[in-house]
Amino acid sequence: MSPDRGGGAEALEQMYRRLHNYYGEMHWWPGDSAFEIMVGAILTQNTNWRNVERALENVKREGCLDPVALWTCNDDDIERMIRPSGFYRIKTKRIRAFLEMVMGEYKGDVRQLCDTETDALRERLLAVSGIGEETADSMLLYGAGKPIFVIDNYTRRILTRHGVITDDWSYGDIQALCMRAGDNTAERYRAFHGYIVNTGKEFCRKVPRCAGCPLEMMT
Repeated sequence: MSPDRGGGAEALEQMYRRLHNYYGEMHWWPGDSAFEIMVGAILTQNTNWRNVERALENVKREGCLDPVALWTCNDDDIERMIRPSGFYRIKTKRIRAFLEMVMGEYKGDVRQLCDTETDALRERLLAVSGIGEETADSMLLYGAGKPIFVIDNYTRRILTRHGVITDDWSYGDIQALCMRAGDNTAERYRAFHGYIVNTGKEFCRKVPRCAGCPLEMMT
């Protein structure tokens, strides 16, 4: 595991306070149900959220945003509904694999799935074809309400630019560090991740816009 060089947890706590003061309360990752959020986590792979919203609206419009209803759809129907999200054939296969797990192991009961112990559920999600660590953790945090930190490209970029981590840190290394900072609650992790996403989109882009960034003067 990469070492925590120079008080990384303290730096993260300072980041959280600055971003909280700047953005205030946030309710990141909209969704009317755990299942919608979980499907959205698959759809958001390699696309922007607006495209995901369009795809989810199509699924809702046809009354299929439910595990049993979506399970009864054929692949052509799923592809048609989620086409706005891009890579729709690949994502259809991933949704189908996820549905096989939900229907086969939980009889379509998403509440039972969400009640599964965090580590066991994470392991099960990672065994589903096409679901990697970021997608699984998004499902766990935002869908199931589990206290686990999601590591995405924005997180890695911001923490690297501020010297908290280096390029060789793995997903698990970064996650472990983030989960040592502050309160270990789903509410905090949701807020912090939302702050990071907003900061990455507004300021810490591939070409950074440091002027006015809430983290600009952080040492």
